[in-house]
Amino acid sequence: MAIPSDISAAAPAAPNRLEQLTLTLRAVAARAAEQVSGTALVFSHGAIEPPGYSAPPLRAAAGFASAEDAREAASTVAALVRECQETASTRSATVAGRGAAVAFPIRMDDRIWGALVTFGAQEPAEPVQGAIRSLAETAALRADHVYLSSHVQALEEKLSAHGAAPAAAEAHGDELLKLSEALFAQDIELLRSSEKLSSIEKLKSDFIEKMSRELRTPLNGIIEAIISVLAGENETLSETAKANLRCALDDGTAFQRTLQNILDLWRIKQGELPIEVQDVNFREVVEEAIFSVQDTIGERAVAVKKHFEEPLPNIRTDLAKINQVLFLLLDNACKFTPQGQVDIRTRVHGGALRCEIIDSGIGICPDDRDFVFDEFFQVDPTTASTYKGAGLGLTLVRDLLTLMDGEIEIDSEVGRGTRVVFTVPVQPLA
Repeated sequence: MAIPSDISAAAPAAPNRLEQLTLTLRAVAARAAEQVSGTALVFSHGAIEPPGYSAPPLRAAAGFASAEDAREAASTVAALVRECQETASTRSATVAGRGAAVAFPIRMDDRIWGALVTFGAQEPAEPVQGAIRSLAETAALRADHVYLSSHVQALEEKLSAHGAAPAAAEAHGDELLKLSEALFAQDIELLRSSEKLSSIEKLKSDFIEKMSRELRTPLNGIIEAIISVLAGENETLSETAKANLRCALDDGTAFQRTLQNILDLWRIKQGELPIEVQDVNFREVVEEAIFSVQDTIGERAVAVKKHFEEPLPNIRTDLAKINQVLFLLLDNACKFTPQGQVDIRTRVHGGALRCEIIDSGIGICPDDRDFVFDEFFQVDPTTASTYKGAGLGLTLVRDLLTLMDGEIEIDSEVGRGTRVVFTVPVQPLA
């Protein structure tokens, strides 16, 4: 496989094409990260490797908390990327603290343009790998288009130069014709690729809207009907029937919450969940969250205690989102605490709300801690029937906090409990 010269160096006179290439690489990284519910990097090979080569240039990243984190991740897979490019084949490895890393070659015909690397809790299944290979092909098509465009431009300049020998002009003309045909074919393929991606996005959007309409509306009706029956004075219902209805209500409410989490995650990714700032009494938010998790606690001996550092003024922030964040974290803490205590510690200081949720539950092992924010990740899938959930709560918490310019950190020890701290910029009110 040939490794051509650097993409950007290949087309100094085509800023628009390079711009399109950059946008394509970013989109490819974002979609690859979504496919694995993790993170992704896109590398280009740069110039032909010099002595002492250590890592290929990083061109795009997605899913990372910061640029520094992305660069650090890139340094851990330099050898994997190099092997992927040299063999022009998919390569995988386990990276400490980042899980399964898989490198996919970005290639067009016999030319290698770089590699697309994904990080996830586990190596993606073959259907997912197929989707990621399609993304790598899209990146390769765009990179190769820049490469061919630059050569067409260079040949046109040679042909227009004065004093060109007839034989040289004929040779350049034949080469220009071949390159122009290849470039035209790529133009058509890029158009098809763009139309395909737009079609996929529309299908996803239509599916989410349909799910909202076709599932949530009747589900709400079912839940309201069950509540109505349980609230009424119906002597014909046995205690067993009432217990079954309460179980159905609990399951329906949990499903409703999961559905809402999926919809909220989708809206965040589409930029359709705006910030709505208003006056908030956080004491009331805490009280409401504690009341809401009583069903989660059930008959277990779990005490929820609140601690407010005074003064605790009212604040201006997004009530719905801060309410959702606190409920999801408190619900998680209560769910994974068979017995014991959950503490909520809150203070407002330096223009920020800081809230700690500390439980004495089962804790999280170090190997799982790096993946708890991944979509659908569950610490122990074998206990899914005991600790119900779809693995979306912490993902939504992270995305909501990011939307509000907030931060979150988790500290945990197996058998000793978990401590979650989130901070959100707020405007304290007198």
